[in-house]
Amino acid sequence: MNSEQGSVLVVDDVEANRDLLARRLQRQGHTVTLVENGRLAIERLQTQTFDVILCDIMMPEMNGYEVLEQLKTDPALRHIPVIMISALDDIESVVRCIELGAEDYLFKPFNPTLLKARINACLEKKRLRDQEQAYLKQLQAEQEKSERLLLSILPKPVAEQLKQSQNTIADSFAEASVLFADIVNFTALSAHRSAIEVVGLLNHIFSAFDQLAEQYGLEKIKTIGDAYMVVGGIPVPHPDHAGAIAEMAIAMQQAIAQFNQDASEAIAIRIGISTGPVVAGVIGTKKFIYDLWGDTVNTASRMESQGIPGSIQVTEATYYHLQHRYRFEERGTLAVKGKGNMRTYLLKGRTEAAG
Repeated sequence: MNSEQGSVLVVDDVEANRDLLARRLQRQGHTVTLVENGRLAIERLQTQTFDVILCDIMMPEMNGYEVLEQLKTDPALRHIPVIMISALDDIESVVRCIELGAEDYLFKPFNPTLLKARINACLEKKRLRDQEQAYLKQLQAEQEKSERLLLSILPKPVAEQLKQSQNTIADSFAEASVLFADIVNFTALSAHRSAIEVVGLLNHIFSAFDQLAEQYGLEKIKTIGDAYMVVGGIPVPHPDHAGAIAEMAIAMQQAIAQFNQDASEAIAIRIGISTGPVVAGVIGTKKFIYDLWGDTVNTASRMESQGIPGSIQVTEATYYHLQHRYRFEERGTLAVKGKGNMRTYLLKGRTEAAG
């Protein structure tokens, strides 16, 4: 169908008028559908698409004014051009139809050449409107795609700040809980695997961790090689950030155990947790990420790197937050690089009271 041909709905209660319009429109190459009143027109529009509507005014059950009103209040139908055709030649009828949203008005008996010209003009407007709507939908889809990509990199509150053209985003948080996890002996594990197999292994494990982070309302910060970093309590404060981090740590161990069972592997992870103040933000202009800084972050990293394979090592600050709900084993005083001697604990699980 070319730009001068379209699907036309003719609404008129007089059969002779309908037949006359049908013949003339079909000779012009249009596809024509005929209905005898406004109610049937509305029903047909729910199941069939039209490019132009020719609508009489004086009809039983539902007149042309009522058809116009209903069409223009329906978002799915309001963009279809409507040409009113009527024996009423008073200016008030014309003005009322235009105010209700009619595209044009033709008096009966109508001139065939004028009818053709008016319909072609409506078809052109409809074509341009359709192109505009298609472009807007494509633009919206691209914007949503960009938004999803941005939110996969940054937390939503930080993304909103960044969109406001702030050059440096940095916020201080009085308290948060930071978790580092690392696959034990990953270099040896990857030695007999191809690069693709190594990436697939990490993707499988870290994707499971990502789901856990979302489940417990935590913010994944980054992966570094075979290490995984997640934080609780930022950028949106979490009333029980330490508890949420503890739950994720336990669930991570369970996820690794399930992976080992399914894949016949013997992978172990070390997990370290620290609680305290942090600074979080975005710096730079290229390949930026949302990152954390501060002593709490460094300590969590040490808890992991100097931890025991298969165990969850936490600082004393984290222990104080969780001691009444979780079981711990005191590891004792540990010489922590850059920190000196620190008392650390191994998180063993929930207490019976906590379930």
